[in-house]
Order: sequence, then structure tokens, then C-alpha cells
Amino acid sequence: MNIIDIINKTKNKNELSENEINWLVKSYTEGEIPDYQMSAWLMAVRLNGFTERETLFLTLAMRDSGDILDLNSIDGVTVDKHSTGGVGDKTSLVIAPVVASCGAYVPKMSGRGLGHTGGTIDKLESISGYRTELAFSEFIDIVGRTGFSIISQSGNLCPADKKIYSLRNATGTTDSLPLICASIMSKKLALNADCILLDVKYGSGAFMKTPEEARKLADLMQNIGEKSGKKCRAVVTDMNNPLGNNIGNALEIKEVIEILQGKCRNKLYELCMELSANMLSLAGMGSYEKCRETAENAISSGKALETFRETVKLHGGDSRICDDVSLLPTARYSYEVRAVHDMKIESIDSQEIGMVSLILGAGRFAQNDSIDMTAGIVMNCTAGDSVSVDDTIMTLYSTKISDFSEASFRAVNALKFYRI
Repeated sequence: MNIIDIINKTKNKNELSENEINWLVKSYTEGEIPDYQMSAWLMAVRLNGFTERETLFLTLAMRDSGDILDLNSIDGVTVDKHSTGGVGDKTSLVIAPVVASCGAYVPKMSGRGLGHTGGTIDKLESISGYRTELAFSEFIDIVGRTGFSIISQSGNLCPADKKIYSLRNATGTTDSLPLICASIMSKKLALNADCILLDVKYGSGAFMKTPEEARKLADLMQNIGEKSGKKCRAVVTDMNNPLGNNIGNALEIKEVIEILQGKCRNKLYELCMELSANMLSLAGMGSYEKCRETAENAISSGKALETFRETVKLHGGDSRICDDVSLLPTARYSYEVRAVHDMKIESIDSQEIGMVSLILGAGRFAQNDSIDMTAGIVMNCTAGDSVSVDDTIMTLYSTKISDFSEASFRAVNALKFYRI
């Protein structure tokens, strides 16, 4: 076997065998195939596509390039959830305590933010003392005690994906459905939960811009998950507006707590209940309708908040935030973006709002950038709302910058509206 033959086969749309894909992934991970040749193969996949059979083989080869977690010591059904990302997407932080308080187990590894999308781990680290890097034994212990734990991706999970993902970023091959699928599903399969829920987003703030694109990716990932022996379900959800009112790390934790306290019943709450119900029904806890009712009761009874509180405490975080959100980091500077006339908001460019949050300091332009945990945006309106002159449309927060001229200009330009 050699890399030139494999490049030519994919270039000519000839299907690769399982052995060829295994050899390719192993050889590249071990440094035997140089980046320039792997780049050529990735571009061939990007241009010519991959069969579902090839995508399955690639996913499993990437999964098997490193460790596969052993969750057998958890005495119950384990369920994992993956979101393809978006602006203000804090769903995991609501869903995990809800599902855990209903009797399923949610062991989860998450990533950090890069670009206009935020990272769950960064959000958790805005809680004073919260540890996201734990030994596997402590991670499993917390899951067993409270029902969920979320830690940073660590160890030797999917080293092939780390190398290939980095190369895709540098070679313009990120937008290939089979490569996206293999990257996501190899990590989900390495985590090794019994059930996987996939939240595939579309819209201005998502990687998939249309429902049709998102559905194709969702179907492919669900098929790969099922053929790999997992109970798997994919749902397609809207990312044309930011998820929830708050964007930015500490601000998003504040909104999570307000939802768990039962104080906030916005569109984010509705999405979290939908996803929680799907996770619980996947875990065998009844019909979707019954599980939806169970999830809502977890909020109204306070059980989900108590589960979140106990998990924060076991991670070393300040659990007093569950009663007093003012203990979260707060910004030194703020700026209100106000309406200059009566208007109706037609749409919001979520990706541009994410970029505004990035300018304020809430995210990273480069992988090693530091984050201002206080920075972000509180939205006072959404698409379809009418606002009057001088109403506050959104408030910008930062400790990193005090000059809001660029951020406010871009924030206004992210809105499509007409005068009324």
C-alpha cells in the first residue's frame, strides 16, 4: 500500500477498502505520511466526496487511533450529546443536569471556543475554582455521584482527528460532510456512551447554512453511529438567532442558572426541553411526550438545579452561584446599543453577533489567546420584535476594552430591520 495509489483512487472516485483507510490513518498519525500528501488526499475527498461505507471506515479508524473510554463502572444508561456549535449555545449546561436528575448518566467531554462559536469548557471555567481537567477516575466518580460531569478533552482520545482536523483548517477542507462526520463521530464513539444525541444546527450562526445541508449531515452521522453499535438520534435545530439572551462565558452561566431556577422560559428553555426529552427517550425512559414532562418537572421541582449545584461543588467550583449569580465575574465596562428610530427587527446575523462578542474579548482569534470571562452581549430583542426609539437593543460588556465604537457599529450592522 502507498499514499500515491490512495490519492489517485479517491481522485478518480474509486472506493477505498477498509484496510486502505486503516493504513492511511495509522500511517499519517504516526508521521509516516507527510502533511503535503495527506492534504492532497483531503482535497480529493472534499472535491469528490466519500461513500457512506468509506465514511464509516474512516470514523472507526480515527476512533481506534487512541484510547476508548471504559464506562462500564457507571451503573446505568449513559447518554452523550453533541452540538455542531453556534452563538450562545449553552444547551449542554442545562441539559446535563436535567437528564442526570431524571435518572440517566451524562459523562461528557467538551472543547474550548475558537472563532465566533463559544466553548462549553470556557464557560464552566468562568465559575471560580471550577476544574475542567480531571483524572478519569475522578470524572467517573462524579458521574456516579451526581449523574453528570463535563470535562475538557484530554488524554489520548482520537489523536488522528487532532492531526487531521488541524490540517483541514489549514487547507480549506473543513466543509466536507464525510470529514465533518468522521471528526465528530470518532470522538463521540471514543467516549463510548450507550446513546448519542446529535444536535445539528443550521443558519447564519452555524456551519451548515440551510436545513437541507444540516439534514444531510444529521442523517449521515446518525447512520454512522447506528452502524457502530450505538443508539443514536439526530435532530436539526435553528441557529439563525443566538441561543438565548446572553452571549459570553459568565453571562451564559448566569442564564443557565436562571433557567435551572425556573425563572427563564425563553426559546433556549424550549430547545433544552426538546433535547432533554430526546436524550431521556433514547435512554429508554419512555416516550418523547412522557420524557418531555419529566424534563420539565426536573426544572420546576428544583432537582436539576440541585444536581448542577452538587456537580459544581465536586469540580471545586463556587456553588453559591446557584443562589446568587452576582458572584460570577462581572464586567468593568458596558455600553447600551439603542434604537435610533422605531423599527421592526427582521433577522439577526448570528455569526456577526458572535464576532462582536469576540471583539469584546469573550473568545479567541487564535488558539492560545486568553479570554475575558466577563465579556459578551445581553440581547434585549430577537427577530420579529418591534422596538421603539431609544429602546435598548442589546448591552455590550467587557473588562478588556472600554472603547465600544467598533463593537457597537458591527452589532447594529448584524441586525436587518425596517423603520415603522
